Amino acid sequence: MMGKPRICVFGAGAIGGLLGAKLAAAGVPVTLIARGAHLEAIRAEGLRLALAEGEVVVKPAATDDPARLGPQDIVIFAVKTPALRAAAVAAQPLIAPGTVIVAAANGVPWWYFHGHAAPHEGHRLASVDPDGRLWEKLPPARSLGCVVYAAGQLVAPGTVRHLSGRTFVLGDPGGALGDAAAQLAALLREAGFEARVSPDIRQEVWNKLWGNLAFNPLSLLTGAPLDRLARDADSRGGARHMMVEARAVGERLGIRFSRNVDDRIKDAEAVGAHKTSMLQDFERGRPVELDALLGAVLEMGRLVEVETPICELVYGLARQRARLAGCYPER
Repeated sequence: MMGKPRICVFGAGAIGGLLGAKLAAAGVPVTLIARGAHLEAIRAEGLRLALAEGEVVVKPAATDDPARLGPQDIVIFAVKTPALRAAAVAAQPLIAPGTVIVAAANGVPWWYFHGHAAPHEGHRLASVDPDGRLWEKLPPARSLGCVVYAAGQLVAPGTVRHLSGRTFVLGDPGGALGDAAAQLAALLREAGFEARVSPDIRQEVWNKLWGNLAFNPLSLLTGAPLDRLARDADSRGGARHMMVEARAVGERLGIRFSRNVDDRIKDAEAVGAHKTSMLQDFERGRPVELDALLGAVLEMGRLVEVETPICELVYGLARQRARLAGCYPER
């Protein structure tokens, strides 16, 4: 890609709106895929980004019809994992053979075993890609990993508030997109983010996943914020058992855990009375990211013959509660 690439952010909510606003403010050619009242507000008055230091208003191109745009150099999917399969289909007019695909989402990605060491190279995770649609529509060979350490909130149509964090970790699971990863990281830094390229993006996925796979489902089951989950003996013990099981799965797949479980739990407690993203989605009646955060770990455990009984129990209970609330659509 010569010059600044054409970037499309698919999904202009909390993270997509944050990305789109700051990229546009930095002069990067960016188009947002949005819908409904949010799209109308962006078109009429621009996209407002509320920052601690003040408000920024930008007017990026925005549409609800990807077919109007044509192929892009980079497509960043900023949607929750339950919505990714539908987004992958809708985004096909944006994707050409040379398009770089980035999913700024939580959990284990569909591309996880692309470029992985034998004997699991090319394994497709049914928990996150049950019909192979993501593997087909978002080719792993064109996909960059992206681990997000930032939080935002869509507070009103056309207005996004930055809550915390500004770090994005990029990585190429297949080893052929290093230049693209470096270019995107540079653009993100130009836009005011902290961005780096990791030589081992799977390690980065696990660094964030390790706590989320335990605390998110437990928060759904209990309704408790992070500090209570990490401090109270019953939930702390459950989280610890889940993380020990998950660590065994990760280690069997070559992941290195540089910290011990108890220190990682202390990190969660230090966050304070924060509701996890899964609990927030559940309380709002939205689909929860249970499969990407925990279901995929169970599937990987079966793949490498590591038993995960506590994780299985919590997954089953959380899935039942989410299903009864209409937050776990059957596929």
